[in-house]
Amino acid sequence: MSNPSTPSCLDRLGAHQMARVVRVNAQGSALPLARQLEEIGFIPGERVQMLSKALFGGDPMVVRVGVSTFALRKAEAQLIEIDTEH
Repeated sequence: MSNPSTPSCLDRLGAHQMARVVRVNAQGSALPLARQLEEIGFIPGERVQMLSKALFGGDPMVVRVGVSTFALRKAEAQLIEIDTEH
């Protein structure tokens, strides 16, 4: 059985579930993308909710962070670590 407070990635969050951002985890060539995600609100402690995912493969997905709503690609959502225990 997995620990519910173990950080996961945003792309694994189910539809209509809520979580909190732990951090944006990126290295190398993904650093500019990580900065962009942080600038639009994906910062530690911020509430995030998965609103919907595309039917096949879940890409793109619609998420709400704070009071803003964004469409993210799966590769972007995989950079965002979340904690579902809040």
